[in-house]
Amino acid sequence: MPDSLRVSRQAAPVRQQTQEKLRQAILEGRFRPGERLIERELCELTGVSRTSVREALRQLEAEGLVRILPNKGPVVAQITVEDAQHIFQVRAALEGLAGRLFATRASDEEVERLAASVDRLAAAYETGDIKQMLRAKSEFYQILLGGCGNPLVRSLLQSLHDRVNYLRVKSLSMPGRPNASLAEVRLIVEAIRARDPERAWAACVGHVYNAEAQAVRALQAEADLQHPSWRQDTHQQASS
Repeated sequence: MPDSLRVSRQAAPVRQQTQEKLRQAILEGRFRPGERLIERELCELTGVSRTSVREALRQLEAEGLVRILPNKGPVVAQITVEDAQHIFQVRAALEGLAGRLFATRASDEEVERLAASVDRLAAAYETGDIKQMLRAKSEFYQILLGGCGNPLVRSLLQSLHDRVNYLRVKSLSMPGRPNASLAEVRLIVEAIRARDPERAWAACVGHVYNAEAQAVRALQAEADLQHPSWRQDTHQQASS
């Protein structure tokens, strides 16, 4: 495990840094779904106390990235295809509403800030660096949710943030998805600039469901690698 997991004793509180380091390691796949997270090893990797590690793991459990299993302890949560579909259903409803509200409620300044964030998103996508891509996408949504005028929409989506980012990594890993994603985001901004709430809603919902299709493909491919014989048996039974 690289030294990048080491936690600094400066800047943000140690607990917060520990959460972010472990969160990022999970999102980037350094810790795999179902993998045990052993406190002693995490303390050695991060250089922090067991108390800080435990607090970080509790927070990640609340965010849905970690599960605490009886007689086993904390493990990286496995997001199944069904889990992903449920998350995307909720995300589509909330982001569609946010887009519709933003188109009618946001100030002209907020609309231009949203458009400017898409330029930064394009630059991040060109790097191929997943950290920059996630950061730029989060900025886009912060502006969208902040300008929609409904704090409950923002709060509900924030509770899904890390699981959405986990699935975003999966979808953006698929060939051609970054360019398609960027084109879809531009359609959202075009609809908002036109102050067309229904077109903005449709663009937001379409963007979410296109991302779902790619994320599900990635999850299914991972499942095939983990259980190839089961998949083959299932296919043969279906063909017989």
